[in-house]
Amino acid sequence: MSPENMKEQSGLSTVSRIEDARMGEQSLQSVADSSITARQPEVVVVTGASAGLGRAIVRTFARQGAHVGLLARGHDGLEGARREVESLGGQALVLPTDVSDAAQVERAAEAVEHEFGPIDIWINNAMVSVFSPVSEMKPEEYRRVTEVTYLGYVYGTLAALHRMLPRDRGCVVQVGSALAYRGIPLQSAYCAAKHAIQGFTESLRCELIHDKSNVRVTMVQLPAMNTPQFSWVKSRLPRKPQPVPPIYQPEIGAEAVLFAAHERRREMYVGYPTVEAIIGDKIAPGFADWYLARNGYDAQQTREPVEPDRRDNLWESLPGDWGAHGDFDTSATDFSPQLWASTHRGWLAVASAIIAGTACVAWLRKRR
Repeated sequence: MSPENMKEQSGLSTVSRIEDARMGEQSLQSVADSSITARQPEVVVVTGASAGLGRAIVRTFARQGAHVGLLARGHDGLEGARREVESLGGQALVLPTDVSDAAQVERAAEAVEHEFGPIDIWINNAMVSVFSPVSEMKPEEYRRVTEVTYLGYVYGTLAALHRMLPRDRGCVVQVGSALAYRGIPLQSAYCAAKHAIQGFTESLRCELIHDKSNVRVTMVQLPAMNTPQFSWVKSRLPRKPQPVPPIYQPEIGAEAVLFAAHERRREMYVGYPTVEAIIGDKIAPGFADWYLARNGYDAQQTREPVEPDRRDNLWESLPGDWGAHGDFDTSATDFSPQLWASTHRGWLAVASAIIAGTACVAWLRKRR
């Protein structure tokens, strides 16, 4: 077993555990859907599929037997993802694609449908970022982050809609972030792109409702994840970038995406830090400004200095198969009580009603 595979074994087993629990509590409708899927594998497209969260998403759908279109720039990572999909029981199509180019995205969508048939689920996930104060950012860096992290989602959504709307079925999943609602220092370009995705998605959702379309769009807002992006993101920080703690393994995000793609959720918040950031910003945005100004710089950096020869993937992908996990396995958690509660809220509501009813009956008997 390679070091990369050993490194990620715990995360992979966690996904299996979470998925087994989820399958055990599916509704009758979900069971019926699963039966259909068993006869006709789902066709899924994942952008940013070569590494990080995208790679974890690919693995999760592969375990369901899906046929997966793999879109990303990194050839090595795409080939690694393909091998994993096939070993897990799915089928994969490698499609080297820069999502900032709408024509490339459209050609990739055509290739997926030619190979596998109609696309059922399109997952927009590809991103790039720059860690830098605004005063040191360059115009071309803002443009590049916007073209990949925002317009890449737009182009992917358009390619999906061109195929899903005439069939009146399908789902588009936008992988978001708590930063879609709450900007933080040193990531202005990325935060702006995530805010833009949120606005774009809300507009599209209204239009689908107006048209009485059965095509769904959902957004999954995620916390900080242990992915390789912190090893390759462009940075002007004096120390190595890191996710803002608490850090979650990417399999947590992948499980949320799988759930959102099959359940009728308008939007999902994943992890208590996401809920805290979004709700807190609505209640006390001024306090959030002050807190992040005081703590946001150190929270995004390790204690180690940046290597003098550090490379980044802003303009070109880096060689190698980076896998799903970053360098923070020892500090990342592989379980989210908040996600568990969110995906089991129907059962929790029933349990709460039973408890409340039992307490009420006991109180009435005591009064008598």
